[in-house]
Amino acid sequence: MTTRDFGDYMDEVESYLRGYIPPKNTWTPADEALYGPRNLFTIPVADAEVMQFKAIRFAFDRHYTNNTMYRGFCQEHGVSPDDIKTIEDLDRIPLISDRFFKEYPAGRDMATWLANVHTGELPRIVIKGQAPTFDEVVNAFNAAGMAVAHSSGTGGRHTVIPRDRRTFLAAEYAAAKSAAIMFYPEWDHAAYGYLLMPNPRKTNVFAGKVCGVYFDIIQDVQVAIDREISADVMQIVMSGQKGLRSTVIRFINRLASARLVDRIIRWLEYHAKAKNKITLVGAPYLLWAVMNKLQQRGRSFDFGEQGAIVTGGGWKIFENERMPVADFRRQVGEVLGIQDQYCLDVYGMVEGNGWMIHCPEGHYLHAPYSYYKPLVLDEEYKPLGYGQWGRFAFLDAVAHSYPGFIVTGDTARLLQRCPVCDRPGPVLEPEIQRVSGEEMRGCGEEVRRMVAADMGG
Repeated sequence: MTTRDFGDYMDEVESYLRGYIPPKNTWTPADEALYGPRNLFTIPVADAEVMQFKAIRFAFDRHYTNNTMYRGFCQEHGVSPDDIKTIEDLDRIPLISDRFFKEYPAGRDMATWLANVHTGELPRIVIKGQAPTFDEVVNAFNAAGMAVAHSSGTGGRHTVIPRDRRTFLAAEYAAAKSAAIMFYPEWDHAAYGYLLMPNPRKTNVFAGKVCGVYFDIIQDVQVAIDREISADVMQIVMSGQKGLRSTVIRFINRLASARLVDRIIRWLEYHAKAKNKITLVGAPYLLWAVMNKLQQRGRSFDFGEQGAIVTGGGWKIFENERMPVADFRRQVGEVLGIQDQYCLDVYGMVEGNGWMIHCPEGHYLHAPYSYYKPLVLDEEYKPLGYGQWGRFAFLDAVAHSYPGFIVTGDTARLLQRCPVCDRPGPVLEPEIQRVSGEEMRGCGEEVRRMVAADMGG
């Protein structure tokens, strides 16, 4: 088999992503750090640090200057852009807790809250009624040209991020580019895809919405959950609320999920017979459910190099059971015949626009370190050195419309470079856990709860 030159390969990838890239004459240092490098994961560290410093320093200055809320927060911490002079000073940038993005009021006051969190000028937002619902507020922002999206944890309280279109397109572009790089030379626009998530056009759930780019880089994509997903339904599903309404929703989900798994199996059967190249992208729980049913029926496929899988958002199978990623890949090999190097996981979150993705050689999570700085913090929220476990945080330069300097509820270990492959940048250990006491969250958990009724979860 002839291997495509990497430059030609990425030219083809980016030909399908032109609509996600802003005009070059408008690029900021943050844009230079994302759109400029051909390969986000092989930049010499010294060169990447120059880009990273310029990008994050630019973003910090922008948010400090144009976001009254964040400027006040920085002043409380005694830090201003004048204090950020070297790459080491980036650790001084004040971090916002991910919990902050859940601390919004209801109704019209939520719109005011979003406006205050947003950096820069907003378009004109028209909200109808005196007591708008959560969805009505979010939809009003998006009707005005924004790309506000939300996630949810088991507490049922949504995380809401006021992305503008520029930031949202950057998130989609970064996700597609990161995956294409790690799958080199196997990405193929002529492949057939299955999105194991909600339809991006029918939801404001970030994990589904951000997958809209999948429809541009793959010629034909089917959708697992092709119905409207309201915030109210997501809250009931994630919080485990009792009562008649939640019972009805679970009954509907039970019927829908039974059909869903069989529909995916029929899709696999068709493309296996036709010997087509396939990709599956989305929540690992859904794919696990498909593979489990195939094993119950004594069936398997052998897609080999004709198959590729990108998962993200969580590895919970049942309420208290977690499947290690290595075990999942082993099951993929046994049931679908897809090799380890074609089964990669992505670590990202609704608050950020940087995607940490497995390398095919060792399945460590590689950071796009030209514009995104991963951090691991101790109990006092001070940066730890490489090789230590702590609370994960990040500085995200391409968060144009909100301060992307976030401390999360996840625990991780950061390594200076991958111990398996020859890529030079920082990586996280493959397994990410929640900090003790933090609620479970993530797109995988959301999808798992939506369809778990049929699977016995």
